[in-house]
Amino acid sequence: MAMRAASGIRPLGLDTLVRLQRGMHAPGTLRRLPVPDGMTAPLGCDAVAVPARFGPLVLPRLPRVGCVYADDAHWWWIVPSDSDYALDWPAPARYATGAVVLDAPDVPGLIHRPDGTVPYTPPIPLYLALCRLTDTTPTWSRPVSA
Repeated sequence: MAMRAASGIRPLGLDTLVRLQRGMHAPGTLRRLPVPDGMTAPLGCDAVAVPARFGPLVLPRLPRVGCVYADDAHWWWIVPSDSDYALDWPAPARYATGAVVLDAPDVPGLIHRPDGTVPYTPPIPLYLALCRLTDTTPTWSRPVSA
């Protein structure tokens, strides 16, 4: 049962606060990576960006590759929304909520489209591949600090 404040207004929950924070962004040109025609994104879309030099190293390490976009500087993998929950994506990877690319002059080009109708790369194999390439210990394997 939800508790109400004395004024009758319910306090904001953690989910609401997280969504509000994600809605804030720095000024600049916003470009959203599009889901290709004929595909659906039932879990929403976020993206993981890595410097272009990592792209060809990541691809063979993945059991399934969803939509991948690229330009000269970065490669982006489409992942389900909230794939950053409880994960610290290793630098230099960047997590892009809503599959929004900031300050891009153009939308990066689609370089891989999977068979089927779902655009996602599974986030855990992508996360592990990036941890391996960047020599980063996965979040769940790190010691708990006292």
